[in-house]
Amino acid sequence: MHSEQRRLAALNVAGGLLVLGSYWLAFAGTPELQTGLWGGVPESLRPLYTVNMLLAAAGYFPFTALLLFALRPAAGLPGGRPYRLLHLLYGLILFPSALWLPLTARMLAEPSGWLWAAIRIDLALVGLGSTGLLVLLFAIARQRRDAFGWVAFAGILPFWLQTAVLDAIVWPAYFPWP
Repeated sequence: MHSEQRRLAALNVAGGLLVLGSYWLAFAGTPELQTGLWGGVPESLRPLYTVNMLLAAAGYFPFTALLLFALRPAAGLPGGRPYRLLHLLYGLILFPSALWLPLTARMLAEPSGWLWAAIRIDLALVGLGSTGLLVLLFAIARQRRDAFGWVAFAGILPFWLQTAVLDAIVWPAYFPWP
């Protein structure tokens, strides 16, 4: 495995553990937080969120597998971009994702303008990273023209919908702040 691939794998492991750890810490300390996290999202939209979250989590594996194992880092990415760009995109997704729940828990306990701004910036960064992966995976699927490329692209679609649309745009619109 190339050193860039090892770095991307380590980033996924470390970032994934931070995301899961942030959820575990928040829910272990305050189980009532689960209802507050919905903010003002209507009951009618919650099943969409739940189903899409599962699809997004399942989709993460094929697109990450393609990016991690099926590409040659020395060849770079479509458009002449370096493989290291993946480190930036995954970093934009994973590390802010690990901050979202603690920031939101704090916002529910002690609402403030700076926390709301931090949450919005946090969600925008995740959506930006996700959008970058969406564009990149489309270009890779078109270039590869094989089933793996298109399955990976299909995997990013619910992930992108979750992070760039439902979390970054819809959820804040219903959150009871300001």
